[in-house]
Amino acid sequence: MKISDVCRQYGFDENDLKAFLKEKKLLKETWTSYVIEDSNVDKAVRMYAEFKAQQEEEAAAERREAEKKKRAMAKMLITSGFSFDGYTITKYSGYISGDDAISVDRGLAVFGSDTGVKDKLLNSLVEIRRNALRELKEAAYELGCNAVIGVDFDYITLDPQTKDLLATGGISYQPYVFAVTANGNAVVIEKNGEDGSSEERL
Repeated sequence: MKISDVCRQYGFDENDLKAFLKEKKLLKETWTSYVIEDSNVDKAVRMYAEFKAQQEEEAAAERREAEKKKRAMAKMLITSGFSFDGYTITKYSGYISGDDAISVDRGLAVFGSDTGVKDKLLNSLVEIRRNALRELKEAAYELGCNAVIGVDFDYITLDPQTKDLLATGGISYQPYVFAVTANGNAVVIEKNGEDGSSEERL
């Protein structure tokens, strides 16, 4: 039976089915088309349907995990201090960090003109600091934690190399590299009850 006929009958994607059956060695190639032996059609259809169902189940599980992570990340608390009012730290999971970097093109300076690199660096700072914090929270999540304490930032700026442009009397600058690292300690915190005891995790 031609693979195209199988796909029309069962509503399968032909290219996807073809790749699957090739891997399972259930597909034969003729001069004009790809075919499945009649005795193997039911088996091939069943195996492919089970494969697609498993794929959909795995995709659904990944979506659920992504949504769970999104909710946990939104609720995660971070502080530059070492405690949270109204919460008790019940577990310390160690030092973690998150990093991000960006290159900023300084451009061409002619006869001492300003290229506006300061504004570009400042505008980039908020973005890369936010990305570093997101990485920090993700690291805490992977450790099963719901908060980060002792958060601080380290910054690195690599100055660009320069090259004289004799023809124009200017200077060509390579990009700046601006990096930030967010550091902290991943912890598990629980909200205190009215009597001051630990009540619940975030």
